[in-house]
Amino acid sequence: MNRSAEAACAQGSWPTLWALLPYLWPRGEPRLRLQFVLAALCLLLAKVATVIVPVYYARAVDALSARNGVLLVPVALILAYAGLRVLAAAFDALRDALFAATQQRAARAVARETFEHLHALSLRFHLQRQTGGLSRVILRGTNGIQTVLRLATFNVLPTLLQLLLTLGVLWTMFDWRYALVTLLAVAGYTAFTFAFTGWRLRFRRLMNETDNTAQTRAIDSLLNYETVKYFGNETHESRRFDESLARYEHAAVRSQVTLDALNLGQATIIAIGLAVIMLMAAQGVAHGRMGVGRFVLVNTYLIQLYQPLNLLGFVYREFKQALVDMEQMFALLRQPQEIADRPGARTLPAHGAPPAVAFEDVRFGYDAARGILHGVSFRVAPGCKVALVGPTGSGKSTIARLLFRFYDVTSGAVRVDGGDVREFTQASLRAAIGVVPQDTVLFNDSIRYNIAYGRPGAGDAEIERAARLAQIHDFIRRLPEGYDTRVGERGLKLSGGEKQRVAIARTILKNPRLLILDEATSALDTATEQEIGAALRQVARDRTTLVIAHRLSTVVDADQILVLREGVIVERGTHAALLARGGVYAAMWTAQAETA
Repeated sequence: MNRSAEAACAQGSWPTLWALLPYLWPRGEPRLRLQFVLAALCLLLAKVATVIVPVYYARAVDALSARNGVLLVPVALILAYAGLRVLAAAFDALRDALFAATQQRAARAVARETFEHLHALSLRFHLQRQTGGLSRVILRGTNGIQTVLRLATFNVLPTLLQLLLTLGVLWTMFDWRYALVTLLAVAGYTAFTFAFTGWRLRFRRLMNETDNTAQTRAIDSLLNYETVKYFGNETHESRRFDESLARYEHAAVRSQVTLDALNLGQATIIAIGLAVIMLMAAQGVAHGRMGVGRFVLVNTYLIQLYQPLNLLGFVYREFKQALVDMEQMFALLRQPQEIADRPGARTLPAHGAPPAVAFEDVRFGYDAARGILHGVSFRVAPGCKVALVGPTGSGKSTIARLLFRFYDVTSGAVRVDGGDVREFTQASLRAAIGVVPQDTVLFNDSIRYNIAYGRPGAGDAEIERAARLAQIHDFIRRLPEGYDTRVGERGLKLSGGEKQRVAIARTILKNPRLLILDEATSALDTATEQEIGAALRQVARDRTTLVIAHRLSTVVDADQILVLREGVIVERGTHAALLARGGVYAAMWTAQAETA
């Protein structure tokens, strides 16, 4: 999370708490709502039983002190005392069991919603993200939700309820001074805990920040393992990682030292309050205003109240720390969705006749200071193949990203089937488009899974047919585990050409109406490129196809070739026509022929 977002979150915890509340009362889940109500009822009954327990204990002490030789009354009181303790424990256990489903469902719902929202954010956000830190934010946020729900809902409220009931009993059975001293001790304890814990939060935030940095550096370094090896920079990577760990260590030590100081202050405040009220009770016994049972009763109440108060300090610390962890995850949920469906957006058919594609005076830049496309206009007739060629940075891949609607144009329009792509739902638009990217990244799963990703649920026969068309079936069959072979992190167990053929196979399996080939054969040798080129021409025959190419030999059969330079189409025509013109394309063709 950036500094501004963190500062906004630090201004108060209420926005985070309000954002969490709806998940405690989920829509369309009557069973969970009923369990929540029953858990709250069990909470109330457990605390009532807990407050009554010391009364029976004190009466048993008075009955035994009487020494009248009758044991029936004290025995009955002791059995009632034991029964109430069992009953309080039973209600506590039942409460936790009933609330477990609500707690886990809330954590699951927020984590799923965050995950879905991240997928809905624009490519711009994901190009700027740090994967390691992002995964840690979600993990800590999910754990923080469970902590808040468990502690705040069923520890803070029970403690407050028990405090109110205890004050009422002390006022009724003794006098207002006992209730006042108890209240002052609790208020002082709470104020000290809140103030000191609030001051300590800076160390927790620093721990989170340094932990994010350390994890991001570690994951980034491991993902780029080969690059580290190429340059022999293991020591450099270790030093950067250790620097982050050192900052985390320093923050963690300061956090622990201040925690010990907090615990000492809490114990001192409780000890003072306990001493004052016990002296008051001892004076009452000495003057005959109360029996030993009452002295035991007030002592028992204070000790019984001390335990949840001590827990309240822990709960508050954990609660605030969990909120710090949740702040970052809810900040992700508040990230604006740059590319969103318009209200009433239409659905573009995923199957059927190949669509027409048109770019009409399209202007676009990734930021206002740097324009990429400057008035690009062209049309691709249904079922035709158009190639985009030109030097690196001329805007070829940007055109594909705008067609796929990773970004929206600054001005002009991109049309498919005659409709502006902004008028269609993103899901239906992307379902109609198949992309074979230049840089293929695979999931760390089996080859079968990665091919089937083009159409989840496809049968083995369909997967193998797509693999055959992509000229990779025979290679897979030769592997010891065949289609169940795992490809490793980002597909690193496969060569570049093998990964690209898997990408081609899953796009063939998707069976799109519109095909985008972004250097689809750039990682292949000449022989394989010719074989796959024939297969791609067959696949593209009944589809509208947009080809992005550096090697001009792969686009000689295109119906039209667009030559881009600095975001402008400088030439257009067939391969033969462009060669005959003797312009930019002809110069590029000659240069590549000389280096071949």
